[in-house]
Amino acid sequence: MEVNKDEAERCIQLAEKYIKERNKEKAEKFLKKAERLYPSQKAKDLLLQAQLLAPNIEHEQPRKRKLNTKVEEPPVIEYTEEQSTAVLRIKKCKDYYEILNVNKDATDSDIKKAYKKLALQLHPDKNKYPGSAEAFKAIGNAVAVLTDPEKRKQYDMFGTDEERLSRHQHRTASYGYSRGFESDATPEELFNMFFGGGFGGPNVYVRRNGRWHRQTSASENHHSHRDMQQTSGYTAFLQMLPIILAIILSMASSFFISDPAYSLQPTTKYTILRRTHNLDVPYYVKDNFHSEYQGSVKRLETTIEEEYVANLRHSCYREKNYRESMMWKAKSFGDKDLFVSAQNIKMPSCEKLHNLRRQG
Repeated sequence: MEVNKDEAERCIQLAEKYIKERNKEKAEKFLKKAERLYPSQKAKDLLLQAQLLAPNIEHEQPRKRKLNTKVEEPPVIEYTEEQSTAVLRIKKCKDYYEILNVNKDATDSDIKKAYKKLALQLHPDKNKYPGSAEAFKAIGNAVAVLTDPEKRKQYDMFGTDEERLSRHQHRTASYGYSRGFESDATPEELFNMFFGGGFGGPNVYVRRNGRWHRQTSASENHHSHRDMQQTSGYTAFLQMLPIILAIILSMASSFFISDPAYSLQPTTKYTILRRTHNLDVPYYVKDNFHSEYQGSVKRLETTIEEEYVANLRHSCYREKNYRESMMWKAKSFGDKDLFVSAQNIKMPSCEKLHNLRRQG
């Protein structure tokens, strides 16, 4: 993959050095590593050249000699100065805007552009500097919050201003702003969402109802593109054929998908209000529900109640997490008023869930 190209080039340079020294074993070792990281014709040619080397007596001594004299290879630096600088900068940041290096009035486009630049620097598959995984998670949380209008509003409301930062800077711990406001998707899923699969993932992600959902991409090309210019027109057609078929099947299947029997929210289609027999959960059906639905209403209402309770649990968890994060921030700033405000944050989903449990 493209991000490993520099490391592959470094391995090729080491291999060329060992070929000149007629060290067959080490030359083959680094060329095979280069092929794994970023396949190239140069690495293949050099590997063939290395395999044809005659054994050098200096490097082919009996194993028992190596027991007495262990040759230590120089340590291989797995990261660049630019990568280490990027990680260390993130560790010193105190809010999401500083993490992404954008202004507080930055647009979604500015935020996403900044994230993409940092993600390529900090992805743990490329950046081996200690702490890169935590830094990668921090920028993932930052972009997830700042590109969501509601979360960004809440974050700005309870976040810090320059006065609090200067007054309480000595209390603020690195990565403190990663607590609370957690992303609905993992850092890797966010990366795949922005880069269409990124480091090998075949999934893309779309936002629905305020959460990120995984969606299988029909246009993912599983073949390598490095020899695309040499591919004949017939071969290109064969590569595109599965994608064309997938699109046709997807379009055809949409004609046969029926609407759900109910909705938990009223819509233009679902206008008739009903309530479940057990928990009195409101749900909506179409006006032809009695004539169209042929299944068991009791079983349907059991499914509705399970979905309703599951939604409440999820919402309650996020409400608690949000309130705790606000209380934590208030404590870190020593702000009593903010702490009282955080304690008084309403948790309607938790209250509904509590009432349901009392009924049961």
